[in-house]
Amino acid sequence: MSQGLRDKLIRLRNRLPNNNLPSDSEGGEPDSAAQLDNTAQNTSHDAPANIAQIKAIPAGQAAQAANEQIEEAAMPLSRKIFVGIIGLAIMFGFYFLMEAIVRLNAAPQDRSGTRLSLAVMVDRAVQEDVVLAVQVQGESRPRVEIDLVPQVGGQIVYVSPNFIEGGIFKRGETLIRIEPADYRANVVREQSAVAQAEQLLVREIAESEIAREDYAELGTGTPSALALREPQRAQAEAALSAAKAQLETANLQLQRTEVRAPFDGRVRTKAADIGQFVSPGARLGSIFSTDIAEVRLALSDTDLSKLDIPIAFVAKDRASAPTVRLSAEIGGVRRDWDGKIMRTDSSYDPQTRAIFAIAEVFDPYGKGAAQGGVPLAPGLYVDALITGKNFEDVITFKRDGLRPGNEVFVVDDTGQATIRQTHVLDTNEERAVIASGVQAGELIVVSPLEKSRVSNLLEAIDVNDPTITLVKPDTTIPNVRGAAPKAPETFGEKAIFYWRKVFPENPDKLSRSDHNDLINAMGSEYARILRELTEEEENDMRKMSDNERAIFIANKITQGSGASGRGGGGPPNGGMGPR
Repeated sequence: MSQGLRDKLIRLRNRLPNNNLPSDSEGGEPDSAAQLDNTAQNTSHDAPANIAQIKAIPAGQAAQAANEQIEEAAMPLSRKIFVGIIGLAIMFGFYFLMEAIVRLNAAPQDRSGTRLSLAVMVDRAVQEDVVLAVQVQGESRPRVEIDLVPQVGGQIVYVSPNFIEGGIFKRGETLIRIEPADYRANVVREQSAVAQAEQLLVREIAESEIAREDYAELGTGTPSALALREPQRAQAEAALSAAKAQLETANLQLQRTEVRAPFDGRVRTKAADIGQFVSPGARLGSIFSTDIAEVRLALSDTDLSKLDIPIAFVAKDRASAPTVRLSAEIGGVRRDWDGKIMRTDSSYDPQTRAIFAIAEVFDPYGKGAAQGGVPLAPGLYVDALITGKNFEDVITFKRDGLRPGNEVFVVDDTGQATIRQTHVLDTNEERAVIASGVQAGELIVVSPLEKSRVSNLLEAIDVNDPTITLVKPDTTIPNVRGAAPKAPETFGEKAIFYWRKVFPENPDKLSRSDHNDLINAMGSEYARILRELTEEEENDMRKMSDNERAIFIANKITQGSGASGRGGGGPPNGGMGPR
């Protein structure tokens, strides 16, 4: 057996208990099969499976089996190396985790001693009962407006003084009169025709009676209708009825020569005047009634959600109809009219996708006029405020406090602000009404404030009385120059905290002895050096980079530790400066 194979078997034997494999000094080179058999016998109580396998194979294959077992015996070493690598990775991970925690929790040093605060106007949220309202606009118009036209033709011989643009007239008043002479002549003509028809009917009645008497004296049986002249009598009666109808028509035509007002109203336009010849149906002018004025108000789906008005709405009476306040500025003065929502349109407007509600003002030129007797004239553009639903215990504040996306900025008693999402019920120019998101008594920021500045300290000033400050935040910083920072306690805290402050670049390259020297020097010396800096040194430090500042602090520390045998102008042991 070769010497290399023998060495491998010896190493294998050394790994097994009770090994008795002979060496070269105890009897020379044994037979390969005998050695393997002897090894198997010596290890029978620990590896019975190996004994069976070794005896079962020929002696020529002993070397191959020994090599396979040697490779299996070498596996634990690789596992050890792998476990060692995993352990190192865990240690480094723990180190960097500790460093991140300290960096996140460490407050930066501020030498000013105070923080800046931002003054803002705030309004206090109030809980109250609210009646919602909808603000829309519309144009007033008369409920009834018609074109004035004649039913007969002729020359205009009379025009009422009230038939002028803007004129006021009463119902039944004659506005225009057409020449009636021709129509009077027609009446006389028809009266004559009626008289002739009456005379003819009297004659036919008499002749019918005579025929009846003659037939009774001379004839027998039942006489025929023709013998009694009944058809002639019916014809005479029909002629009389026609003549009377013609007379009635002539009288109507004569009456229609006077164009009368069908209602109380006013004249919008005038299209004809005296002396002008007009035909039936010609336009004489435009008039409208003054008993009721209407305003069409376009309502969106959001508006309908605030009102108790269904889509197909018709008020039962005026008393139960929803109230609407109409207003407009006339002559520099704001005028108001009280109206009622009496109905809605039967369908949506396909262009605006809105439904129109019709508000009515009764007697707009009389009792329904605004203060000072100002009427609601047609064509006036008005603002409408419709009374809607009633909500109890809701939150209200000034409209300026509501931000885009229905957000509000709420300031607490320390000057810190938070962003809240709210559920808005209604808004107008003055206030916002919300159902959730803000509690009563909380302070709402109403000043213009960017969302990115909400994290600043805020000084809350009452928007109703700017002389009152509702919240005065504490702007002092406890960790300022002159106050010793809290010293780390554990070895890991000291290493991470102080190394990163003095040696921000690659502190992990310091040796173990340098670590210990650094920790010993950094305890109270670091705080002492910061307190003892002169004004000139402070100014110089402000101009230094991070690396230069670290070297400067390290030199100050080592200079202050000269009494302990490490004095000098540079870092001790060559390991105190950044590398």
